[in-house]
Amino acid sequence: MNGKLEWLRNKISLHNMQGMLVANPINIKYLTGLEAEGTLLLGRKENFFLTDARYIEEVQSTLTINDGIIVNNISNLTYDDYENFFLFCENVGFEENYVTYAMYKKYLERYKIHNLEETEYLIEKGRMIKDTEEITNIEKACYITDECFKHICAYIKIGMTEKQIANEIEKFFKSNGAEELAFETIVASGSNSSKPHAVPTDKKIEAGEPITIDMGCQYNGYCSDMTRTIFAGYVPVEIKKIYNLVLKNQTQTLKEMKDGASIKLISRMVENDFKINGYELVHALGHGVGLEVHEMPYITGRNDNGILKENMVVTNEPGIYLPGIFGVRIEDTVLITKSGCINLTKSDKNYIVVDKT
Repeated sequence: MNGKLEWLRNKISLHNMQGMLVANPINIKYLTGLEAEGTLLLGRKENFFLTDARYIEEVQSTLTINDGIIVNNISNLTYDDYENFFLFCENVGFEENYVTYAMYKKYLERYKIHNLEETEYLIEKGRMIKDTEEITNIEKACYITDECFKHICAYIKIGMTEKQIANEIEKFFKSNGAEELAFETIVASGSNSSKPHAVPTDKKIEAGEPITIDMGCQYNGYCSDMTRTIFAGYVPVEIKKIYNLVLKNQTQTLKEMKDGASIKLISRMVENDFKINGYELVHALGHGVGLEVHEMPYITGRNDNGILKENMVVTNEPGIYLPGIFGVRIEDTVLITKSGCINLTKSDKNYIVVDKT
């Protein structure tokens, strides 16, 4: 049987469940490699994937006999078939954080389930620890991202618009091995950089402005995430103090990130240093990266019991934002190891000036 399905079966058994419904397509891909529309069912002894005729050929070409999944065309299923999937299952798990109330009611009625049990992010917690293949895919996505950053630093000219730069980033990614963007690219210049999640506009880059670029791509479904704040023409003196403070904390955080480290303490360290200097960390210090660009664990001072573990992949992204003036964020994708961490995004973090005058 597929190793990840076997892992999940052992987990749900420990929680006194005899089966599980998996509807979240990201979790289905993680467990099976399938990207087709459908629902994965873990019955008492067998695993089923329910899909329609549009995806049957694709699914059957992806799965092997060793995966231990029976594929069903929903067009051929009867009411009795649905009732039999969870026969003799007293408790069946479901993804309460993904399933709508309408879906919940449909599951109870369609499968005649006695009791649906919340699984409390069971699969998502498993996804936090990456295997060798997952790490390789993320490393490749990060490599493409670093190459894109080199390209974009040579490309940017004063007078270009934020949208032009964002479009060039997407073009480079798709022309250099990436499947697609990991998220919509952020290019924010001047006062727009004070918005952590700014959307690229028709604003033109002006000399002396900071440009925050937050970008990432997907490779074999796995994401990268990197932010650099660079400068057009020259580095304004008034920005250096804040840039240096952000970089100091980003570098210090890398020294603290390792297997067994407290997420809360690492986050509070940055929050406190910012506060001492009169600033505030307005967003999380980081987050997990994998099949989704934002996934567990969340690196925040509110994560009371979170512990970093070997082979987690997370971001490290402190930022300071002065509303209406400018902002600075520096972010890397990081692999946690037994004794420390490895930066998977390796682009320079010292002052970078583009289109020098």
